[in-house]
Amino acid sequence: MNQLMQGNKALMIVFGLLLLMGCSGQHIDDYSDTSPDFDVISFFSGDLEVKGVVMNRSGEVTRRFSVKMLGSVEDNTLTLEEWFIFDDGEQSKRTWIITRNSDGHYSGTANDIVGRAKGQQKGMALHWDYEMDLTVDNNMYRVVFDDWLYRIDENNVINRSVIKKWGFDVGEVILSIRKI
Repeated sequence: MNQLMQGNKALMIVFGLLLLMGCSGQHIDDYSDTSPDFDVISFFSGDLEVKGVVMNRSGEVTRRFSVKMLGSVEDNTLTLEEWFIFDDGEQSKRTWIITRNSDGHYSGTANDIVGRAKGQQKGMALHWDYEMDLTVDNNMYRVVFDDWLYRIDENNVINRSVIKKWGFDVGEVILSIRKI
């Protein structure tokens, strides 16, 4: 009987910790009253340049990169072309098709994105989630990106992306995006 009570007590502690972890973190509504307002479609229209780093789960920088972006808009749809150049010489291209829905949410597709990316903007922030097939050392991994973009001013956005596999953080990407 004593072992059963100890087992239940341990189970309750684990459940409580999981519940606390699930309640932590930011929510898009936290940014409702912030400024400047982040009009995603207009910000990403035109020429942009990006500088970024990729970090492993320990926080060590494993890659650096630059991106040239070109966004064009038709109605509520943004076509955002991205040309990546990594510090090891690797180059790649991605083209996003991003739509602003009538309810203020965003959805998007790209060549290496699984299904549809989903996002919501409030105030100065955009929260964006998607699955991606990511190649690392010639191996393909399906990961989840939890993106937070913050508009700093008229020409600058900071992006923090947490990369997850099986619900665990496995890396992070930090970007500085500037309109040129």
